[in-house]
Amino acid sequence: MRVDGRDIPVTGSLLQPLIRRTTDIVRVVLAAAWLGVIIAASVITRPEWLALEQSVSEIVGFLTPDQSNLVYLVYGVLILILPFAILVELIIGRQWKLLAGYTAAALVTGLLLSITETGLAAPQWHWQVPDRLDTFLSQFLDDPRWIAMLAAVLTVSSPWLPRKPRRWWWILLLLFAPIHLVVSTVVPARAMLGLSVGWLVGAIIVWLVGTPALEVPLDAAARVLARRGHTVTGFRVVRPAGRGPLVLAAATEGDTDTLNVELYGKDQRSHGALRMLFRWLTFRRGETAALHGSLHRAVEHRALMTIAAGEIGLAAQDAVAVTALDRGWMLYVHTVPRGRPLREMAVADLPSVWTSLLALHSGQIAHGELRPEEIRLGDDGVTRFTGFGNAEFGASEVQQKSDIAQLLVLTSAIFGKDVAVRAVIDAIGEAPVLAASPRLTKTAMPTGLRKSIPDWKSVVTGTRDEVRAQTGKDKIEADQITRFSRKQIIQLALLIGLVYVAYPFISQVPTFFTQLKSANWWWALLGLGVSLLTYVGAAAALWACASGLASFPNLVIMQIANTFAATTTPARVGGLALSVRFLQKSGLGAVRATAAVALQQAVQVLTHLALLLLFSVVAGTSANLSHFVPDATVLYLAAGVGVGVIGTFMFVPKLRRWLNNSVRPQLQEVLGELGDLARDPKRFAIIVLGSAAITLGMAGALWASVQAFGGGANFVTVTIVTMIGGTLASAAPTPGGIGAVEAALIGGLAAFGLPPTVAVPGVLLYRVLTCWLPVFCGWPTMRWMTARNLI
Repeated sequence: MRVDGRDIPVTGSLLQPLIRRTTDIVRVVLAAAWLGVIIAASVITRPEWLALEQSVSEIVGFLTPDQSNLVYLVYGVLILILPFAILVELIIGRQWKLLAGYTAAALVTGLLLSITETGLAAPQWHWQVPDRLDTFLSQFLDDPRWIAMLAAVLTVSSPWLPRKPRRWWWILLLLFAPIHLVVSTVVPARAMLGLSVGWLVGAIIVWLVGTPALEVPLDAAARVLARRGHTVTGFRVVRPAGRGPLVLAAATEGDTDTLNVELYGKDQRSHGALRMLFRWLTFRRGETAALHGSLHRAVEHRALMTIAAGEIGLAAQDAVAVTALDRGWMLYVHTVPRGRPLREMAVADLPSVWTSLLALHSGQIAHGELRPEEIRLGDDGVTRFTGFGNAEFGASEVQQKSDIAQLLVLTSAIFGKDVAVRAVIDAIGEAPVLAASPRLTKTAMPTGLRKSIPDWKSVVTGTRDEVRAQTGKDKIEADQITRFSRKQIIQLALLIGLVYVAYPFISQVPTFFTQLKSANWWWALLGLGVSLLTYVGAAAALWACASGLASFPNLVIMQIANTFAATTTPARVGGLALSVRFLQKSGLGAVRATAAVALQQAVQVLTHLALLLLFSVVAGTSANLSHFVPDATVLYLAAGVGVGVIGTFMFVPKLRRWLNNSVRPQLQEVLGELGDLARDPKRFAIIVLGSAAITLGMAGALWASVQAFGGGANFVTVTIVTMIGGTLASAAPTPGGIGAVEAALIGGLAAFGLPPTVAVPGVLLYRVLTCWLPVFCGWPTMRWMTARNLI
């Protein structure tokens, strides 16, 4: 590189990776989104858009026919000469390499919009000027290929053109729509499609070819350093441009032999702005630094924080220069960091590290993103810091705790968790460590720190466990760093699922309320009371399965919350997970809690089958159970699917290992628990009676609901319908069996001769009592239990 008559050698690559060019990527995404909007407006809502265009045209169509023709002619001439004007500008500016992108943009867009159902359609452009000039120009103005070519070549050429001509040419092209509204009342849909396609093609070519902003202004950087008294004799690339700045080592003839030069381009600005926006949307207000309005302010902040830390003697580098360069680049020059990095320190140096961090906090400065290379021990035994890009002056208590947590994780990764935790407790005491320990989580650790630590997840977890062990703390609750916690997101998903599954029922509400006028409310209250017994029975069964280690009143309350989790998830898996979680919070281990829930489900199935057999025998010949027996073909098909599933699990090694390692131990534990139950009659009786109360309570609620609308079926018949129909419908993939349960129960009651005028409202009332009322009570109940750390 030659600067002011001097040759300055440059070692290393100055090219920015393609995937890191944020500005160009954002341009491509916006162009693709705009193309989608145009397609939707042209295809999906075309009649509405035509009506809107007609209405707008009546408002702005104030020109006479002669005036409209004049505007059309002037604009058509300008549009016709626009690509040639751009071509002349490129030739005058000697942008020879850009001509390839210019040509490719025109050819690609013209080819894309020439594709038809019958093949390629050549443009019908006639260059002979006819008697009427407007007919000659219309073949270009109304042809989407010409508009697309203009948009593409202008997009490709814009970054290389002077600002004023570029601005006017874009205004001229975008006037296409309003001029058509004024002149011809309707904007050609294909022409608007061509405009969006051209912009997308041009954006992709710019992304592939590049822009002038990618040319690093090293010559300007060398002149800035020369004015500061540092004559550059050579540049060496230390870190290529990418997610962070382009970092170079500059050999100089000034007071220092080497300076670190950081160059920030437009892509760093775009990526930084998107990252700050993402953090602002996802993290709580106290967890994010103030948004910078521009790249200049962000780099200036970094330099000012270095100066502020240097004022209290804790900066391992000195700011030399901060200035804006050509093509949107920012320059930040500082001295080479002094001292040994953290990885080269000894255990005896850890007190100095913590002392310096506390001194930094006393100076109202929080570092924000500590990395091993940014913590340096000087020859005088004082630890100092570098890299103040995320530092904050006037730091809050939350930001100071975050610094302590980050440094604790770093020292644990380098020196070992036991040594690191002992060192920080000796240096600053237990209280600050315990206050910062809730931030030992993934979300509280910055990206740069996580990348600098191999296997950082286990390091964070191990550090938190070691703090708990050395301080004698029973449990360390993680701070909520993000705006929405994991529990809140799960609850929101469950609520959305509830709305989804409730929609079919809501559509039947008006008819159902009309039928309720003839209902006997005493029977409805009886059904509600009987259904409440199912929660007591389920709680008793689970309490006995957990060997009485959980609180029985809380178990009953949990059953109400369980209805919400079970109904809003397919196959009631949410209810099972909630039960396991409750038992874990009650003091049972994960394996023991899972085994207790599995045992309760196993006994529930066995009790259900035993009751089904009993009531079928009691029903005798008066109940025709053939209504519930599937066709022989269905049975053969089910058997074949079952054999296929068993064969798959037997012959696929991964599935076979899963059966042996995960399912088999759980199954053995459940069978062992069943064996223990046989030797404990009292506990066995509680579980069986509780399980039976669930089945009989549901059957009783349905029978009372049917009686509320006139009855017509005995309790035995309704019980069989509940057990068989409900069991078959529970296999439905819909959450809570919505739709399938209602259809199965109504069909079952009708099969036993119950008229639809009784069966339909009876089943709907039954579902209100046993499903929807508990579900809407379950949501606040689950929130209440979450607030009290019961689940």
